[in-house]
Amino acid sequence: MRGFIPAIYPILDSSFLPATGRAAFLDRLARSLADAGVTLLEYRNKTATDAEVLADAKALRDAMPAGQVRLVMDDRVDVALAAGFDGVHVDSGDLPPAIARRLMGSGRIVGTSASDSAQLCQALGEPVNYIAFGPIFPTTTKQTSAKPIGIEGVTQFRAMAGREAILVAAAGITLETAASVLSAGADSVAVAAAIFAHPDPAAEFSRWATALDSIAAK
Repeated sequence: MRGFIPAIYPILDSSFLPATGRAAFLDRLARSLADAGVTLLEYRNKTATDAEVLADAKALRDAMPAGQVRLVMDDRVDVALAAGFDGVHVDSGDLPPAIARRLMGSGRIVGTSASDSAQLCQALGEPVNYIAFGPIFPTTTKQTSAKPIGIEGVTQFRAMAGREAILVAAAGITLETAASVLSAGADSVAVAAAIFAHPDPAAEFSRWATALDSIAAK
């Protein structure tokens, strides 16, 4: 399943969604992202009820066909399954990756996170498809007490993980720093505010995808 991970991994955080007209907004946003070439998208909502997250998830799934876009749910395995998502991302405080894998099955995506060498070593022994690591730089869209590891940290994580592990660098990455992050050893860069705080997220995603394709081709 290694080929599932694109160079840019957009994370839609619920903080970027309106309080009213949410379903219609999500439908428009999701369709525009699919048209722009998004093939993998994570939805993250840390505060809403299961019912509210499920409603959002169903809107995304309806607008982004399963054969075109893989959808990953942050934290909530049950909601991911109920909405027909393709995967789940679990980390500290969520279901253990092994249990998430058992529930999701072998054909779906399970990801986890690591912010230091001990967590990375543990994650490497889990039945996951990718490991998100960071924060690379300071971030405002995800609450974390971990210190940013910078480009040097990316290099160190790749050396520790070996060549086979899929590493997704997360937090605080901009289009200006993405090239250095990928060159240092990340397989993909996860971005939230850089895409979804933009007035036209689909157009901004296209700009990132074009730039990262050029980087990957070098």
